[in-house]
Amino acid sequence: MGGKVNEHAVFSGEAVDLPVGPCHTSTPMTPLVVAVLGLCAVGITVALVAVLLSLKRLIERTESVMTLVEREIRPTASQLGALTEELRGVSHQVKLELERIGMITRRLDDITGTIARVVGLVGGITRLGRLTGVAMGLQRGLEVFVSRLKHRRS
Repeated sequence: MGGKVNEHAVFSGEAVDLPVGPCHTSTPMTPLVVAVLGLCAVGITVALVAVLLSLKRLIERTESVMTLVEREIRPTASQLGALTEELRGVSHQVKLELERIGMITRRLDDITGTIARVVGLVGGITRLGRLTGVAMGLQRGLEVFVSRLKHRRS
């Protein structure tokens, strides 16, 4: 396969280049157009420099703000860790206190059950006492009645 690159004569022998001459357009630019284009290039350059300077100032301010934020975050993070530990301890204490309250509530329930049984028993005794009192009163009344009847007959 060795041989020339232009072996099949696809490319012509003429050089491919822009025409050589004073200007490649039919009419050359006037000095006014050149001045306007120059002023535009200068204006764009000035605007670009201003934007770059503003961007540099913004980056510097952002860096200083980030430094301040970093300085403030470290103590806050350590305080947050301490608060988390304290909250863990408090929640453990609350759990223990709730267990204690549950135990006390169960004991109070047992005590009130016992008191209810005692009150029922005392109520029964009180009724029995009343009945006994009524029976004794009736007995005494009958004794008095019988003794008066005996007294009247004698």
